[in-house]
Amino acid sequence: MKNVLIPTDFSNNSWSSLEYAIAFFKDTPCHFYLMHVGNLNASGVQHNSFLTFPETDKLLIKEKIADLEAQIKALKTNNNHKFSITVKYGDLIHSIRKTIDKQHIDLIVMGTKGASGLKKVLGSNTGDVITKVACTVLVIPEKINFTSLKNIALLTDYTIFYSHTVLEEIAEVLYTSSAKLKVLNFSAVKKSTTPFQEQNRIYLKDYLNELFIASHSFETIANKKVATVVEEFTDTRKIEMVLMTAKNLNFLEQLLFDSAAEQLSFHTKLPLLVLHE
Repeated sequence: MKNVLIPTDFSNNSWSSLEYAIAFFKDTPCHFYLMHVGNLNASGVQHNSFLTFPETDKLLIKEKIADLEAQIKALKTNNNHKFSITVKYGDLIHSIRKTIDKQHIDLIVMGTKGASGLKKVLGSNTGDVITKVACTVLVIPEKINFTSLKNIALLTDYTIFYSHTVLEEIAEVLYTSSAKLKVLNFSAVKKSTTPFQEQNRIYLKDYLNELFIASHSFETIANKKVATVVEEFTDTRKIEMVLMTAKNLNFLEQLLFDSAAEQLSFHTKLPLLVLHE
């Protein structure tokens, strides 16, 4: 059974993330752990003889959990899906790390919200989870509905080695979705790859040839800004999900911090799966 963690603030955005995850894993046995992490000051723990959690806030959380449970019961889910809802208090990252270890979480699913910088593109909590938690994260844009995936893009510059763990994660996504994988290699300038990059490319290609020989392709685009390349590529190839590795954070920064990135829309309309080892 796949264990999926979905941090929730009881917003429509986090609910949409759950709906997407349920639809994506409709044929996969899953345990969905929904977790709300509140401020430690609202934990009800006494500090200096003062109770810091007003009873009204406590009741509000209970009401929101009851509403969430009712929404889940109203969904058309299969018998292979199980749901648990918990409330934690304290630091979000610490709470997520503890839950990952305790519940053997395989995947985190989160939505996006506006903030600034990386936080503006992905949301402050989502950006922190991607960069600080060693677990694969599926980022779901606001107001997106799940549709059957036909084309998935893997973004790479071949500067990182694809471990067997990461390759298995890629394979799992392809098996689950039955989609075709389009590998996009980009370069800011037109230049030859290094021996290390070429080795990584060949290793990735050999793996995909062995398991998905008829459902993958490779393409290289140079001499353009990264964000522009990705925007054009995802539009023209009808991409419905983007994959990349957390190790390649320099690539992620080029993609999301490009001066024109705020005018580009791929990260506001396509799910982004950030793979961790």
